[in-house]
Amino acid sequence: MTNYLPIKENKDFQKAYARGKFYVSSVLVSYVVRNRRGTLRVGITTSRKIGNAVRRNRSRRVIRESFRSLAGRVKPGYDLVFVARAKTPFVKCCDVRRAMERHLQKAGLLL
Repeated sequence: MTNYLPIKENKDFQKAYARGKFYVSSVLVSYVVRNRRGTLRVGITTSRKIGNAVRRNRSRRVIRESFRSLAGRVKPGYDLVFVARAKTPFVKCCDVRRAMERHLQKAGLLL
């Protein structure tokens, strides 16, 4: 059972890009914006700049697995959008998790 919901609507992604605070590393960009729902919502995006479908899918899988290991420690009430970068399909899950943990720590979302 997951304790977060997916972000599916384009307007929610656009709100995160426009109003959210962002944190950048070489493998990941994280956008954080507070929501009024009181639940944690997560969205993952990969652009075509990453590469072909195989690389984009691997990027999504690595980001999803990295967040799954941290999900229990994240405060509810926020929307998180993770954007893959060019290095993401070539690094291991632990590298992405380390970057994600740093971003969430800077945002003050880790319990």
